[in-house]
Amino acid sequence: MPEGPEIRRAADRVARAVVGKEAQVRFTQPALRRFGPLLSGEEVVGVEPWGKALLTRFGNGLVVYSHNQLYGRWYVVRAGETPRTGRTLRLVIENDDHRALLYSASEIDVLEADDLRAHPFLATLGPDVLDAGLRAEAVTERLGEPRFRGRQLGAVLLDQRFLAGIGNYLRAEMLHVAGIHPARRAADCRPEELRALGAAIVEIARRAYEKAGITNEPSRAKELKQRGIPRRRYRHFVFDRKGEGCWECGETVARGDVGGRRTYWCPGCQPEAGA
Repeated sequence: MPEGPEIRRAADRVARAVVGKEAQVRFTQPALRRFGPLLSGEEVVGVEPWGKALLTRFGNGLVVYSHNQLYGRWYVVRAGETPRTGRTLRLVIENDDHRALLYSASEIDVLEADDLRAHPFLATLGPDVLDAGLRAEAVTERLGEPRFRGRQLGAVLLDQRFLAGIGNYLRAEMLHVAGIHPARRAADCRPEELRALGAAIVEIARRAYEKAGITNEPSRAKELKQRGIPRRRYRHFVFDRKGEGCWECGETVARGDVGGRRTYWCPGCQPEAGA
């Protein structure tokens, strides 16, 4: 499933194509078709991510909420073009220059801007992990809240009520950079460990956004790419690298389930009992 950085990059692409222009809008799902005429002819005034959701705002105050889930994907093409894909078309937003097309997303709704916070999914979300105003100190403080501090950190980081936009690869990478095993709890961590995790959460999310999903050290990733190492191997510190050597200490990367989903860690850099 796309995570916060991928959704924000998709929002950037869609925004460049449609924001500031009058749009023609078409929904293919019967329950939403009535909104096409209400939005067509309106200016698109904003496209913004909120965690793993995307909000497309129109000049008349209506907002298209979409969540890609596992298979949804946005395509941006020139006017008159159609991407080659086997996915199912759900939404078209087009103008004289470009078309933004959403395929296979399972959650789409049209809301009044004032009603966004009442939406069943949006109402539960914590701050967006890629919000420009999010600071490491605020994340560290949030880790210490009673509703989060007694749970395994590997589960907390997947909880969208904690921070919206963190998924499976981001949580593994954030915990690795902080040197914390995913089964540990905030309640059992030293203050300096929690500060390190707060900083890692902000840093890794922004790096993944800026580097198109790469979370490894940029200089290392560049060197490995130049050596012909496949992207899958140099992209991350530990995620999806079970049985391979840790880039930091050489220990074999491990895999296990935390929070009901697979995750990865380095036993050398992230001891289960803490350092």
